[in-house]
Amino acid sequence: MGKAEAGTPKYLANKMKAKGLQKLRWYCQMCQKQCRDDNGFKCHIQSEAHQRQLLLFADSPGKFLHNFSKEFTDGFMDIVRRRHSSKRVKANKVYQEYIACKDHIHMNSTRWLSLSEYVKWLGRSGQCVVDETEEGWYIQYIDRSPEAREAQEKKDRKEKADKDDQERMMEFIEKQVERARKEKGEEDEAKKFTELKRENEEEPLKLDLKLTSKIKPEPVVPMQNLLKRTREEDDKIFKKPKPTTSKSCGKSALDEIREQEEAKKEKQNRKDYWLAEGIVVKFVDRSLGEKFYKQKAVVREVIDKYQAKIKFLETGEKVKVDQSHLETVIPALEKPVRVVNGAYRGSEAVLKELNEKKFCVTIEISRGTLKGRILENVEYEDICKIDLD
Repeated sequence: MGKAEAGTPKYLANKMKAKGLQKLRWYCQMCQKQCRDDNGFKCHIQSEAHQRQLLLFADSPGKFLHNFSKEFTDGFMDIVRRRHSSKRVKANKVYQEYIACKDHIHMNSTRWLSLSEYVKWLGRSGQCVVDETEEGWYIQYIDRSPEAREAQEKKDRKEKADKDDQERMMEFIEKQVERARKEKGEEDEAKKFTELKRENEEEPLKLDLKLTSKIKPEPVVPMQNLLKRTREEDDKIFKKPKPTTSKSCGKSALDEIREQEEAKKEKQNRKDYWLAEGIVVKFVDRSLGEKFYKQKAVVREVIDKYQAKIKFLETGEKVKVDQSHLETVIPALEKPVRVVNGAYRGSEAVLKELNEKKFCVTIEISRGTLKGRILENVEYEDICKIDLD
């Protein structure tokens, strides 16, 4: 049956049907042909042209699969980069924008079976920051262009300068607190009552009372009345008054300033990456086989914050992995650790106590201006063992 002539109702109907997206199951990626119904698709796969394309695919299936996957990723990431930049966006929304183009590469011709698998691959390859919620998968593009790196370096330098200022401020506050404590201790010692001691016990005790006209003299109490007083009455008269103190005076201004500085440092230094050179990590991915699963390694080099070159301690082999395949290692007590995330990120400390119920530890800063500070309730993920070799 020949094609409908231009301008006829049949021709216009065919044009209207051809607009927009058709069903995915009736699309042939090798021939790049979209069929309108099941019968048309059946006729197409029996055609000679389609059989020739299948022969080409059979010669090198990996090559075609790789090319289709690369084209799909290029188109998908181009939309993420141009339309959403570094904003957090729903993965399904980006996918709908991508397939809006009729000539897009269909996912059933790539190496990924579903959008969830593709999003997980983006996270493992370090192209996006991905997270799963009740509404679905969300992605955030990681811009690795020279301009973005330069802007990030400027931001890091500014944060480092702010951190130095904060450390100086914290040191100044600690000195003020220590000075206030010493002054308070001296006042308390001065206020302590001491026992009355006379140099010469034989001399009579004299009282020099200077009364003004405004004060009326108390009436003289007879001696027999004084003798009738009980011991309880005497204790009540001569008992020392207890200083009145409030049970909860609240936090001092210095404590509030210190807590605010701690919260500010925590907000600035809490990142989604934690890798650092010289730490001991554990490989928790089975992609390299059971031989390396749960094996410890040393981070030799950090690449773009999210990837690292590691060296296995047992075999000595070196590989390049993503941080999602690694986890921190907790050493024995009194061993050195590095704070890899949080307010004290980058500081070196000593492990003092381990709380397995709360999954946290207590450490003591061992270097820098904050040396000697005790940090409690530090989570396992925020510290890591240091390689001493």
